[in-house]
Amino acid sequence: MSTYYWVGRTLTMSLAHAVWRPTILGKDNVPREGGVLLASNHLSFIDSFAIPVAAPRKVSFLAKQEYFTGTGLRGRFVRGFMEAGDAIPLDRDDSRGAQASLDLALEVLRAGKAFGVYPEGTRSRDGRLYRGRTGVAFLALTAGVPVVPVGLIGTDKVQPVGARGLRLADVTVAFGTPIQPSAYAGLPAGRARRQLTDDVMDAIAALTGQERADTYNERPPSADPDD
Repeated sequence: MSTYYWVGRTLTMSLAHAVWRPTILGKDNVPREGGVLLASNHLSFIDSFAIPVAAPRKVSFLAKQEYFTGTGLRGRFVRGFMEAGDAIPLDRDDSRGAQASLDLALEVLRAGKAFGVYPEGTRSRDGRLYRGRTGVAFLALTAGVPVVPVGLIGTDKVQPVGARGLRLADVTVAFGTPIQPSAYAGLPAGRARRQLTDDVMDAIAALTGQERADTYNERPPSADPDD
């Protein structure tokens, strides 16, 4: 791991604990070694900071490619954190790019590392928990790794949609019981992916208490840069 990542993580963790005093639950549910997926609800840009800070091991993410091209102090900070955390750029408007990113994610998992995903695809703008996309199940079943559901509460209050600054708010990061891909052996591939994904979303809902939405979450036509 890079010195930059650990210095940045230590400083971020110290600041987060001193200012926001987050509640972290279920850390023992995260395996300390071996490939593992951390599948979380998505409420705010800072979610990709909150999970690595709370997790007991390094977590990589798929991150939209705009995070790697920002300018100014904020852009450089975001790019540096993403690169140091082994984030993988994702072009969400290019279907071929998305598949290439999933292939890279598989390499991370097969290398025995932890990888974070947001099954909703983009952050919820109304606070509801949307239907999960089956990419999380594709990764878990293909790599043969467990999925740890993650419930985030309060990160949308720290940075509300459209806000640039950070605010004080109570934050909880809860790690749920791992879901093993072996439980879906014998099911047809499509059904296994759908069922595993639905079970992950049910587990996230149990951690967060969010209202459920029966539809997929779509980016608005004029999406915020952080969506």
